[in-house]
Amino acid sequence: MAAAKSSEKAGALKRAGRAIGRALRLPFTGTARSIRKATHAHGAGESGLGKLIELHAVNGAGDVMITIALASTVFFSVPTDEARGRVALYLAVTMLPFTLLAPVIGPLLDRLPHGRRAAMAGAMFARVLLALALSGAVATGGLELYPAALGVLVASKGYGVVRSAVVPRLLPPHFSLVKANSRVTLSGLLATGIAAPIGVGLHQIGPEWPLYGACVLFLLGAYWAFTLPHKVDSAKGESKAHILLHGEKKPSLRTVGPSVLHGLQANAAIRALSGFLIFFLAFLLREHPVGGQTAAVSLGIVGVAAGVGNAVGTAVGAWLKTRGPELIIVTMLGLVLSAAIISAVFFGSGLVAVLGATAGFSQALSKLSLDALIQRDVPEQVRTSAFARSETLLQMAWVLGGAIGIALPLNGSLGMSVAGGIVAVGMLATVRGLVGAARRGNAPRPRVA
Repeated sequence: MAAAKSSEKAGALKRAGRAIGRALRLPFTGTARSIRKATHAHGAGESGLGKLIELHAVNGAGDVMITIALASTVFFSVPTDEARGRVALYLAVTMLPFTLLAPVIGPLLDRLPHGRRAAMAGAMFARVLLALALSGAVATGGLELYPAALGVLVASKGYGVVRSAVVPRLLPPHFSLVKANSRVTLSGLLATGIAAPIGVGLHQIGPEWPLYGACVLFLLGAYWAFTLPHKVDSAKGESKAHILLHGEKKPSLRTVGPSVLHGLQANAAIRALSGFLIFFLAFLLREHPVGGQTAAVSLGIVGVAAGVGNAVGTAVGAWLKTRGPELIIVTMLGLVLSAAIISAVFFGSGLVAVLGATAGFSQALSKLSLDALIQRDVPEQVRTSAFARSETLLQMAWVLGGAIGIALPLNGSLGMSVAGGIVAVGMLATVRGLVGAARRGNAPRPRVA
C-alpha cells in the first residue's frame, strides 16, 4: 500500500515537472513557431526564401552587436567640436571597404556560381575571427582595431552582395523581387531592433562582451548558410545566358538596357542626398538648433525620423504588390524632391524631420527596387559583380553628398535648396528613361548559347 502511494506520488511529481518544463519553454517555443510561420508564409518556406530571411536576421543582429562594441571607440566617435577636415578624413576611410569590394569580391564570386552558400558562410566565419580580434582592442584602442573593423565592413558587404545575388534562385511563385527583397531586409531591421538592447546590456558587463555575442551569432549564421536549399548553389538554366552586343556575346552591366543604369543613377542621387543631410544637419543643428531645442535633441529628432522612414519604406516594400520597380523609383524621386522644396521654402525643425523621414523612406524603397532590377535584368554570370559595383557607386555618391554638406555654409534654407538640387539632377537624368522602360516592359532578352 505504502509502495503504491509512493509510486503514485512520484508519478504526480514527474507530471508536475513536465508541466512546469512545458510552461517555461512555451514563451520560447511559441515565439520560435510564430517567427517561423511569418518567415515561411506565402510560399517562402517551400522555395527556401524563408531560411534566407532568417539567415539575414542573424546577420543583422551580429552586425549591430559589433557596432555597439565599436560605438565607444575612436573608430566611430566623432566629437561635436571635431574639425571638418577630420570628418572628411572619416568619409575617406569609409570608402576603403567599397573600393576593395567591387574589383575583387564581385568578380571572384561570379566565378563561383556554385559556391554561394560557402561564400555566405565564409563571410560569417570571417567576422567571428575579426570579432575575436576586436575584443582585445576595444578596451585599449590599439592599432589592430582599425584593420579589424574595416575587415568587418568588407565581410559584411561581401555577404550582402552574395545574398542579393541569390534571392532570384529562392523566389516563391507570384512573388515580386521587390517584395522578396523587402521581406529579407525587414527581417534584418527587426533583428537589429531586438539585438540592440541586448548588446547594450552586454556592453555594461564589458566593452568586449557584445563582440562575444556577435561571435555566437555569426557562428550560427555560418552553420545556417549551409542549411539553405541546394538550388542556391545551382546555376542551372542561368550559366549560359548572354547578352548579344554587336554580334558578340559579352555579359556586362552596360548591355542590359536602361532600367538598371537609370535606376542606379536615381539611387545615387537619393544616396547623395542622404550623405548630404547627415553631415550638413550635424553641423547646422549643433551650431543653430531649431525650434528652441538643444543641439542633441534636434539631431535626435531628425535621426529618429530618418530611421523610422527607412523602416516604414522597407515594410511597405514587403507588402507592395506592384511588379514595376522603375515606377517605384520615379515616385520616390518625386516624393523626396517635393519634401526638399517645401523644407527650403518653410525651413523649420518639423519640416527638416519630415524631410529626413521622407529621405529614409525613399532610400529604402528605391534601393529595394534597384536590387530587383539587377536581379531581373543582369545575367547571372555578372550579377554578383553588378551588385558589388552598384554598392560602390552608391557609397561614392553618399561620400560626395557628405562632402558637399561639410563644405556648405551653415544656412538652413540654402542647405535644403542644395538638397533639392541634388535630387532634381537625379530626376532630370533618369525619369524619362525609367518611365519609358516601364511602358515598354523593358526586360533583357538573353540569347542562349
